[in-house]
Amino acid sequence: MTAPPKDPREQEIEEASLEVEREIEELGDPEGGPSLPSTTLAAQATVSAPGEIPRRFLGAGSRTREILILSWPVMLSQVLISAAGLIDRAMVGRLGGEDSAVPLAAVGFATQFFFLIQSTLFAVGLACVALMARAIGAGDPARARGIMAASLEVALVTAVVFTVLMWLGGPSALTWLGATPEVTAAAVPYLNLILGSSVLMAVALLAESALRANRNMRTPLAVAIFVTVSKLGVNWLLIFGNWGFPRLELVGAGLATVVSQVVAVALLLVFIAKAHRDSPVALRWRDWKGARTFRGEIVRIAIPSIAERLVMNGAMLIYFWVLGHYYGTVAVAAYTVGVALLSFSWIPGTGYAQSCATLIGQNLGAGKPREAVRIGWRSAGLALGTSVILGVVFAVNRTPLAELFTDDPVVVDALGPFMLTLAL
Repeated sequence: MTAPPKDPREQEIEEASLEVEREIEELGDPEGGPSLPSTTLAAQATVSAPGEIPRRFLGAGSRTREILILSWPVMLSQVLISAAGLIDRAMVGRLGGEDSAVPLAAVGFATQFFFLIQSTLFAVGLACVALMARAIGAGDPARARGIMAASLEVALVTAVVFTVLMWLGGPSALTWLGATPEVTAAAVPYLNLILGSSVLMAVALLAESALRANRNMRTPLAVAIFVTVSKLGVNWLLIFGNWGFPRLELVGAGLATVVSQVVAVALLLVFIAKAHRDSPVALRWRDWKGARTFRGEIVRIAIPSIAERLVMNGAMLIYFWVLGHYYGTVAVAAYTVGVALLSFSWIPGTGYAQSCATLIGQNLGAGKPREAVRIGWRSAGLALGTSVILGVVFAVNRTPLAELFTDDPVVVDALGPFMLTLAL
């Protein structure tokens, strides 16, 4: 008795899977190399437009061109955000004149807790990109909207839980980390404000992730421009008390963060409300009804990355404990400025990760796993090459850059070796 003929679709997928296995064998065992950042979690479920892409390096339709077209708006958005953070630190670094270590250290301690929430939200955002892009590639916008709704729910719950825990334990944690009484007094009000903004950030970050899953990278870029302008404008008014506003110093910086997140959420919600009803991002009340179907999938994909972020941020808190107890306020201040500067060298990885997740998801949704694998490797190569170049630039120019952000010569001297080591 002869077996029934295979469905052509199933046969195509089976042949593609065998081809992927052969390619991976040729490339070697990826588990044998250094572990990749958590942003690669999107490759579990997501990348590029359906169809074979020509091999020309930067020609029309090439993989590299596709990746770069989707990456540059994300990178520019991150550059704006990082630049705002740097200018923020430059403003704070001017508060104490030649004794700016205390306000800079306060910012450094507080932002460690904020980064913990932010990194967990990034994990949820990438899970959203991964699953939404796959649904979009399969031509199922209703499923994509359900995933978007579920991702927003998970992100909001995550932000609220972490915020409440840190509100309750923040002052004690700062003391445990080795912050001096004057640093703790400056840090707590600032910390409370930026923690409060994290709930707004959850909505903004997930909305941006949904847009990027739909290959809309330019709307988040436009939002980033408005957010940067509002953040720096309110900073200038409230940190120093310009134009008749009260001089609030670090509290003013925290309020500026809240205002900028309100601006981001408002702009993104307006865009989503105006989207065509058949768009994958046109989230409406009816889409929340099916959100429960996708919550488990979002959590399943996000949890490994969230766990990794918790471990890494826990390690950074221990690092801060060592700095606070054994090296003092100046070392913490130097770290605060140095990491903000070096963050520019990490931006390409974020941009490539977002474009990679989008392209891989859409190819997997369209049943083209071979192209998904190729795009993943090309993105990794581009990210590594770009980061190496930027790391060298920052290492060579470490002293002039440090002098832009603080007048304290002790902090500048401490930044030199720190930035060189971190760049390497």
